[in-house]
Amino acid sequence: MPKSTDDLFSHDFKDRPFWWDRSPLDNPDPAPLPKNVDVLIIGSGYTGLCAALQTARGGKSTLVIDANEPGWGCSSRNGGQISTGIKPDFDALAKDHGSHTAFEAHREGLRAISSIGDFIQEEGIDCDYRVCGRFYGAHSPRHFEKLKRKINAQQKGLEVDAQLVQREDQREEISSDFYHGGIVQTQFASVDPAAYHRGVLGKVREAGVIVEGFTEALGVLKRSKGAGFDIQTSRGAVHAAEVVVATNGYTSRLTPWLHRRVFSIGSYMIATEDLGDDVARSLIPRDRMVVDSRRIVVYFRLSPDGRRIIFGGRVSLNETDPRISAPRLHRHMTAIFPQLRTAKISHSWMGFVGWTFQHMPHIGRHDGIWYSMGYCGSGVALSTYFGTRLGQQIMGQEAGRTVLSDLPFRTRPGYYGNPWFLSASVGWYGFLDRLGI
Repeated sequence: MPKSTDDLFSHDFKDRPFWWDRSPLDNPDPAPLPKNVDVLIIGSGYTGLCAALQTARGGKSTLVIDANEPGWGCSSRNGGQISTGIKPDFDALAKDHGSHTAFEAHREGLRAISSIGDFIQEEGIDCDYRVCGRFYGAHSPRHFEKLKRKINAQQKGLEVDAQLVQREDQREEISSDFYHGGIVQTQFASVDPAAYHRGVLGKVREAGVIVEGFTEALGVLKRSKGAGFDIQTSRGAVHAAEVVVATNGYTSRLTPWLHRRVFSIGSYMIATEDLGDDVARSLIPRDRMVVDSRRIVVYFRLSPDGRRIIFGGRVSLNETDPRISAPRLHRHMTAIFPQLRTAKISHSWMGFVGWTFQHMPHIGRHDGIWYSMGYCGSGVALSTYFGTRLGQQIMGQEAGRTVLSDLPFRTRPGYYGNPWFLSASVGWYGFLDRLGI
């Protein structure tokens, strides 16, 4: 074990995403902002870019702005795991919204995971996309039984290919005895998230979209008589017929109604140093994505070249110093893989995930402003899919219609953007995880 915290870090340690080594953020010299556009999109992640691709190709002048470099947020900071991501199970959704809505919501999740592969292929985006499957590890015998019941009781019409893995067989999937078996979900996929973002950004610019970083939206004022919006930015004012807020985990008081309905949760990641040709691959021999059944979840994978472990989890509420979060992640990683106790950390970073009180994404329009957000940790596929649907809705296309547009977007009494409830919730969930419940 390294003798001190500093011994954890490699000599070339970087406190930024591993993905940026291959795909550094790109922000050309600023151009003058147009005074008038058909569509102005606030947020340059997957959601905003996919919406922009639809509106620009549909003939609308489109401007995307971001307070930082394009893609600076979680679109270039996530783990690159592609999953369906509709968190509530069918019964829970049916209880709240009826069986038809529950069925269609889960169908949307399945469509999201299949459509992103089609999108990447059709657009020719080079981003290490692979349908590699995901190993879902049970952190206790009780959770293994839950997983077994889950795959044996799949709702008709919503079935996914899931294979049960007994504990005695799990080393075929992961070189660890930490888990009590699990399931393999074969249709799940992986991607280099920053390379994917860079590819989509290129397609958006080819379509004629103006994308401007370091351009913060300071105010959105609705004109009277349905004449669009005046948007004040840090670089001047723009008038737009339509406004889209695509800020997910970075949603701010700029839009108070949305700020009350989505809250940010820090998600933290590390990359190990280069472990060589064989070490990392021996730990996850089939190159699966990996998550586990704990409520305070960890998630990990091989780097696309198979030479590192990329390991993430929710190890803090709001810590932003990657040198502080990195040792915590290293402890979680070595609990699963004792083989890595001397492995150093080459990169450490974090980003903010957008969560909602219903544990579901929401897409729609409020007071004339379009939005899509709240992907609850499954944003790669969902933001691509619902960003596209949002752009289609703006274009008046029936293809943009989704059952999620009809879901009420709820808040909680006393919540105005500061998630005061998270500390108690995380403590309680951690207690349940330790009990294996």
